[in-house]
Amino acid sequence: MVALPFLESIAPRLAHGAATTAPRRLLFFYVPNGIHMPSWTPGRTGTNYDLPLILEPLADISRQVNVLTGLANPAANPDGPGDHAAGTASFLTATHVRKTSGSDIQNGISVDQVAANALGSATLFPSLQLGLEGGANVGTCDSGYSCAYTRNISWAGPATPLPKIIDPRLMFDRLFGGSDGVLTAEQIARRHYYRTSILDYVREETEALKPRLGYRDRLKLDEYLAGLRALETRIEASAAEPNVCPAPDPASVADRRDGDFQALTRSMIDLMVVAMQCDLSRFISFMLGNAGSNRSYDFLGVSGSHHSISHHQSRPENLARLEIIDRWEVEQFAYLLKRMAAVEEEGGSMLDNSLVLFSSEIEDGDYHRHSNMPVLLAGSGGGSVTPGRHIVYQDTPTFGDLYIAMLASVGVNVETFGDDGTGPLPGLS
Repeated sequence: MVALPFLESIAPRLAHGAATTAPRRLLFFYVPNGIHMPSWTPGRTGTNYDLPLILEPLADISRQVNVLTGLANPAANPDGPGDHAAGTASFLTATHVRKTSGSDIQNGISVDQVAANALGSATLFPSLQLGLEGGANVGTCDSGYSCAYTRNISWAGPATPLPKIIDPRLMFDRLFGGSDGVLTAEQIARRHYYRTSILDYVREETEALKPRLGYRDRLKLDEYLAGLRALETRIEASAAEPNVCPAPDPASVADRRDGDFQALTRSMIDLMVVAMQCDLSRFISFMLGNAGSNRSYDFLGVSGSHHSISHHQSRPENLARLEIIDRWEVEQFAYLLKRMAAVEEEGGSMLDNSLVLFSSEIEDGDYHRHSNMPVLLAGSGGGSVTPGRHIVYQDTPTFGDLYIAMLASVGVNVETFGDDGTGPLPGLS
């Protein structure tokens, strides 16, 4: 069985005159080690804001993106050293976490899980957690903070981090492979041996469906299946053996899987779009890397650890390397937004019906501040947000306030969020 995109021709027949409404979605895009803010922050406010070097990849989609300057996440301030862990743990919870390397971790519930608890029953997967670096949730990863804090941004509750899938092929199997989405290594190997493609099983049914569809829906179905086939073929061709064994140290995972890191990134982004397009899930979190990631970006001509480079000490050579990495991260975000904008839905595009957040655990890698965070908010949230502006806040609102507003865009109304969210972030509509 394969999920289909929304098709007008076979939509449930509603009461005469009733309008169909496309789903509202939230997606959270995390990047590690902060951003070089002087090459990020536009000089002009309002519409037609300028695009500094790092934001230049947004040129074709900037009218769908708000740059939010002046937001803070005070809950991310650690108890002593540990800004990466504390900042990542509170990234979606806006909650100050307990400093521990043991099993007594304590956080809050993340914004994606608040939405999933309220609305997730409408889809096969209430929420999805994806990433590109793995690792266990035990041990110390940052100055006495548990690895659970550095490797997860989605939390079902104070002591329940939600692990992410880091292999595109496993993600594909979870979305389209099994009835319960949980497959063993033996099941995955058997499926890949016996089948040439999931789509082969539904080819006849697809052909039988086409005569029932209108012209636009036939085009939409052909485009959808062609894209799905291309995605599956690319994953099959580029992936190594399925990553079903316990994840080793994140650095070794990166070394083993980095044959084409950009291809892996794009595959994960494509899977997110497909999952939303066929309404398998409406709430997704994605970690481009773990907190304080030591990934090397040799494929960009930048050698050395990202984390080490982020401690730039204002040295020009480090700042230049940071700009390359940060710009590439924004390029991946822009790719996601363009893919979403290309999916037509009731009331506009998938991007029009969504809100997509881009940010990090800290502001600047050298200073480890949690004020004036780098924040992009893309999409219109079904009309709840007016995009295409650079908005500068003077009174330092918090991530908690932002998440109250994002939840409202999907119809989940809360009065407070996290440690310091007291009301919806103003100025977005």
